Parts: sequence; C-alpha cells; structure tokens
Amino acid sequence: MGADSDTKADLPDSPESQSDLLAPLLTPEEIDCYECLACGYSYEPSKGDNLGKVPLGTAFEELPAGWRCPVCGAPKKRFTNIGPAGSPSGFKANLNYGLGVNRLTPGQKNILIFGALALGFLFFLSLYGLR
Repeated sequence: MGADSDTKADLPDSPESQSDLLAPLLTPEEIDCYECLACGYSYEPSKGDNLGKVPLGTAFEELPAGWRCPVCGAPKKRFTNIGPAGSPSGFKANLNYGLGVNRLTPGQKNILIFGALALGFLFFLSLYGLR
C-alpha cells in the first residue's frame, strides 16, 4: 500500500499535466524511425539505444549531438527518416494499387513470401510420396 501512495504522490494533480506526461506513451507508433545509410541500422524511439544509454521513447531529434550509430559509428547526419515503425513501405500514393499487397508492412510481406516458399517446398516434398 505504501508503493501506491508513493507513485500517486509523484503524479501532478491537474488532468492536463497528467495527459502531457502520458502523451508520449500513448502513440509510440506515430514517432518516426530513422535508418543509418551506412549500415542499415534502424533507430526506433520505442526501443531506445542501450549501448548509447538513450532511454525508451526518445525521439531522434532529441538525441544528443554527439550520438552515433551503435553498429557502425556513423554520425546522426547519416540517418534518414523512414517513417513510423510498422507502417506500409512505399509511397502513400501507391498504397491503393497491387491487390492490397502495398498496404502490408514489411513484416507481413516477409511472412507472406517465406510462408509461400515453405508451402511450395512442402508440395515439392510431397511429390516423393507419389508412386
């Protein structure tokens, strides 16, 4: 019961200031991710950077000026904006074309491609059962 009273004491009393504190936590997928042009490392604000001691939820613009890519050591200026995490890849004007495949996220496309390859491989192996 003491832990609950301690956490409540740390929160501001006004609802407006509480919503200001919770706003970054409510929409992490809307914060843009940045990709290193040198090695392909993707900085996601929702994950932060353990090696650079950057806390979770830190936007790329808020990173220190001396921050470097944890993989290859490239400076911040070598990163490019790739949009929010989990968003469909490609241009927004082209999302309505391609039988709905253009609206898939990169992870969903990987599942579709490698799932189809695995299914094809299983069909190929099933041919050995024919006699």
